[in-house]
Amino acid sequence: MSSEFTSAPSDSGLLAAYGWNASLDAAFADHRAAGLLPCRVTGVDRGRCDVVTDHGPVRAVSTPVLSPDPARTVCVGDWGALRPRTGEPPLLTALLPRRSAIVRSTASARSEGQVLATNVDTAAVVEPLTGPVAPARVERLLALAWESGATPVVVLTKADRHPAPGRAAAETAAAAPGADVVAVSAATGDGLDALTALLRGTAVLLGPSGAGKSTLVNALLGADVLATGEVRDRDGKGRHTTVRRELLPLGDGRVLIDTPGLRGVGLWDAAEGLHRAFPEIGELAEECRFHDCSHTSEPGCAVLAAVDGGILPQRRLDSYRTLLRENEWTAARSDARLRAEIRRRHREGSRSLRQFYRLRGRKE
Repeated sequence: MSSEFTSAPSDSGLLAAYGWNASLDAAFADHRAAGLLPCRVTGVDRGRCDVVTDHGPVRAVSTPVLSPDPARTVCVGDWGALRPRTGEPPLLTALLPRRSAIVRSTASARSEGQVLATNVDTAAVVEPLTGPVAPARVERLLALAWESGATPVVVLTKADRHPAPGRAAAETAAAAPGADVVAVSAATGDGLDALTALLRGTAVLLGPSGAGKSTLVNALLGADVLATGEVRDRDGKGRHTTVRRELLPLGDGRVLIDTPGLRGVGLWDAAEGLHRAFPEIGELAEECRFHDCSHTSEPGCAVLAAVDGGILPQRRLDSYRTLLRENEWTAARSDARLRAEIRRRHREGSRSLRQFYRLRGRKE
């Protein structure tokens, strides 16, 4: 049996630095009775994973918890049960139930969800201020974050390279209702204290390549832990310096998960996340004449009236429609009943419109 498992349990509380608490300890009781050790997954490779135990980090075999379903297989952030083995790497034999998970749609022909991080408390949507902020991308990632159950935060990086970061933060807030928006500079340290106060529990950084996520992690940790790379000024692009998800302790039981740059993020079963990301549209929709209003051309649509009255930006409605169609399409790929329901709604909507215009014509 390897030496890291033969000593008495560490009194350093190493797992506590990664978020271990009394609730998790109680949930692990049966595993402990079976002679297993608690651990947290800090990195994943094919058939292997890096985990941390109360005795320190170790490389483990993860095949017992691999799954053909990308939404169920082992992921960074998971809490697990480790079985020591004599003369061989330990086995990760079970995963504790997840409190939350950041899930996106895969690019496969099948409709599947891919987990980006688990047991997340704070989802930081990262956008660089080296160019115009992409509000549609912010909204997409916020829907993903809200759906997971985590608390979203929008982080505008490279604030030292923007002439008015405060104004940029205020403008971005319009695309992020309910989420804190903070502009930071890893180079000068501006905004880091405010961001640190917002990162609760396990925090994951989500954003495109070149957004400065790894540089931000290094600034928050106060050390050059992750490799960073240069980004071209002309297009804001650069080489991927983060090639896999990694979990790092931030202190006080808080941890950071850095993720590779996300080129495309498809929504996966994110109806609730969309509702949270676009709350004003949901509130307006309650005043629409038709309960199944699609907010496209129906008479008595309160959402379209808000656009015409300058209350709701057209761009915001367009973004909502795009994400809603995508989410429904993704879900319908694997659910025949849902496909039939979507077709039924379209037919009923058309029927309602025709009936409305017929009745109006008779009254006139």
